Amino acid sequence: MPSLCRDCLTDFDALPRCPACGSPRVVAHPELFDLSIAHMDCDAFYASVEKRDDPSLEGKPVIIGGGRRGVVSTACYVARIRGVRSAMPMFQALKLCPEAVIIKPRMQAYVDASRAIREMMEEMTPAIEPLSLDEAFLDLRGTTKLHGRPPAVMLARLVKRMRDELGLTGSIGLSHNKFLAKVASDLEKPHGFSVIGTAETGDFLRDKPVRLIWGIGPAAQASLDKAGIRTFSDLLRWDRVDLIARFGSMGERLWHLARGEDHRRVSRDAPMKSISNETTFGEDTSDPDILDGHLWRMAEKVADRAKAKDIAGRVVTLKLKRHDHSSLTRRVSLREPAQLADTIYRTARALFDQVGDQGPYRLLGCGISDLCNAGTVEASGDLLDPDARKRGQAERATDAIRDRFGHDAIVKGRALR
Repeated sequence: MPSLCRDCLTDFDALPRCPACGSPRVVAHPELFDLSIAHMDCDAFYASVEKRDDPSLEGKPVIIGGGRRGVVSTACYVARIRGVRSAMPMFQALKLCPEAVIIKPRMQAYVDASRAIREMMEEMTPAIEPLSLDEAFLDLRGTTKLHGRPPAVMLARLVKRMRDELGLTGSIGLSHNKFLAKVASDLEKPHGFSVIGTAETGDFLRDKPVRLIWGIGPAAQASLDKAGIRTFSDLLRWDRVDLIARFGSMGERLWHLARGEDHRRVSRDAPMKSISNETTFGEDTSDPDILDGHLWRMAEKVADRAKAKDIAGRVVTLKLKRHDHSSLTRRVSLREPAQLADTIYRTARALFDQVGDQGPYRLLGCGISDLCNAGTVEASGDLLDPDARKRGQAERATDAIRDRFGHDAIVKGRALR
């Protein structure tokens, strides 16, 4: 059986240890050197960067996130053993692991590390689809002739370089499509290298829970549970037409994934689906001035990102979370796509007013989705709001001044609340 040593990169027929260096870190699979779609996921990325930069943290449980009122961004594996998980409220994480070291995120350090990893990937293939700072899909078809080694060897070399040169580790999933590559990368974390071949796809998936499917959240899982769908075997019993009738476009996707089919390409320039910003308060609040000030600042941040990418959104969303962690989400479709902070703020503010007094709130967020190219966005104005054009012109003028003299050159009064 084709085998590869992940330490010295020697390939050989299956043995429990590498014949060249004696390492037990061997990956073996019948299709090892025939597969070319991969998913690389860094191991506890933020926490790993912190431990690398501060050796005194080695062996300690580390949680990256805000204060007691915030949520966990990520946690090292020492903390995860105690039950700490990403997106968990910080107070709950500290109950599970009271001795944890809490570190506020240092985004620039994580961005720098991500860029270094991306540069290593670029040396392998231009077909890279980043999903976040710490994970990406790679399409290595056709690179064997370029590098003289099959994709599996190049991927093992990538994570070896990450460990040796950057002090960071990652897990590799290798398969024949994106869905299975991402599933594989989670099978043996941390420091994993897992392979799902074409011949074994059906048997591998059959008894697996459908929550393996990326994007199946609590709401979708509840809908599937109602239909009696908990495993891939359950999915295989449904006709394609019935799945589409029950779940719409998701039903079509489920039918294909149940059979291990995923025809999506690794896209270097995958379209952004939404832009959002949110904040968790130090104390629950119902103060209208505080909430209004935060809403304006978030609308500005969303607008700044939209303008930088020359895109706009047809849908504005407001998100609220109460003290008991129950959430309220409201969204509305606009007559014309928006990228101006004024439009985003006024729409989100109207949604907030519709919610009424259901606070106090611990979290507030807003964003835009159903994105499109900006083009002549908002050029025609709003017939129901004759001052909208003037405010838009004023915002564009403000942007020009900020570009020249800095963001703080002009500050709206509501931003100071």
